[in-house]
Amino acid sequence: MAFADDPSAGTLNMGLNSIWVLVAAVLVILMQGGFILLESGSTRMKNAGHIAGKTIFTLGLCTLVYWAVGYAFAFGADNAENSISKFIGWGSYLFAPAVSAAEGEALPSTIFFVFQLAFAAVSLSIAWGGFAERAKLSAYLVFTVLFTALIYPVIAHWIWSPTGWLFAEGAQDYAGSTVVHLTGALAAFAATVLLKPRIGRFNKDGSANEILGHNQVFGALSVLILWVGWFGFNAGSALGVGDGFFGYVAFNTQLGAAGGAVAALLISWLVNGKADIPTTLNGALAGLVAITASCAFVDPWAAVVIGLLAGVLVFFSAKFFEKIKVDDPIYALSVHGAAGVWGTLANGIFATDELATKLNVGKGGIIDTGNWHQMWVQLESVLVCGGYVLVVSFVLLGIMKVVMGLRVTEEQEIIGLDLSEHGTFGYPEQMKKAQQSL
Repeated sequence: MAFADDPSAGTLNMGLNSIWVLVAAVLVILMQGGFILLESGSTRMKNAGHIAGKTIFTLGLCTLVYWAVGYAFAFGADNAENSISKFIGWGSYLFAPAVSAAEGEALPSTIFFVFQLAFAAVSLSIAWGGFAERAKLSAYLVFTVLFTALIYPVIAHWIWSPTGWLFAEGAQDYAGSTVVHLTGALAAFAATVLLKPRIGRFNKDGSANEILGHNQVFGALSVLILWVGWFGFNAGSALGVGDGFFGYVAFNTQLGAAGGAVAALLISWLVNGKADIPTTLNGALAGLVAITASCAFVDPWAAVVIGLLAGVLVFFSAKFFEKIKVDDPIYALSVHGAAGVWGTLANGIFATDELATKLNVGKGGIIDTGNWHQMWVQLESVLVCGGYVLVVSFVLLGIMKVVMGLRVTEEQEIIGLDLSEHGTFGYPEQMKKAQQSL
């Protein structure tokens, strides 16, 4: 009705911003479908139904916790005048927004909330990589609450909130290479260390056995879904249409992803003699993760370089984690952890002063300015945020392990979580045939 009454330019602009950011939020939420296919395709058939179901369940629980307290800790502004606001948000508990945007607002707070919730849910899904095929359903329930309330919102506040201390330092993380991806990956690392490897993953002499995922087509489709969703992730972070800058962000996002996919295929082909499909898929995701921090701060040629190096890094990172006997079923530590670190630090090298000024965040990197200031800020954000997530994740998961246990029994793991945790099979026809042949 308001639009029918000769709306002002400001109202029209708010409406366009709202449409785009809500579409972007939906794209990011749909990435959960990509995570279902990625995790189930990268693991065994006997756990597929469990993986799909717990993803939907934890998305719902994450939503409720973020609404109750997570959003308040990330973006609450009730203590904006206090020094504590540098470290934690306050206010907006049980978030009750206005039904529409106020005059002068860029978009309604409802849409901003949904967009930020989608990011929290992605970070949580990344963390589940460290739990895959061996964690109790109850562990997913409890850690969803703790991660969404005490881990993710703190990092989001430090870097993205206008009162956050790393934001004030000029930390550049446009859409979350550190906030979303590194945070989820380090929580996954804590989980996989405390849960220990899956049965049969490593031999007594330290050598590794490959546990193949049951469906590479699921894996490829998951990457495509995530790739498309990433345009909501990165370009949506412009939080409006404005002068069309979100298109530039999308352009750099595509270049980074392409570089990662090509480099990963080529390096696996060169080293192994065969072009490895899972490595190629991981390379595309690593390119996307790496360009997430810098998509708005770098020139297109730099986006390609960032993606190419991410594709190479993910290959060698996966080999490193296998060598130190860390069982990472979906390569979360390499794709989201190592590439997340690289993407954040890359701003310190490739960010341009022009784009940093345009966004009013930090300064140009070494190549553009010859100055190391931004690199030190980026390194600081990685070390401080990474340290917080690691310590808090290990403490919380360690307490959970003592109090309630994290891992299913050996018998339950062998028969699969579909049956042991849910009493049914994700693939009933195939599993019945397998049982009949025993």
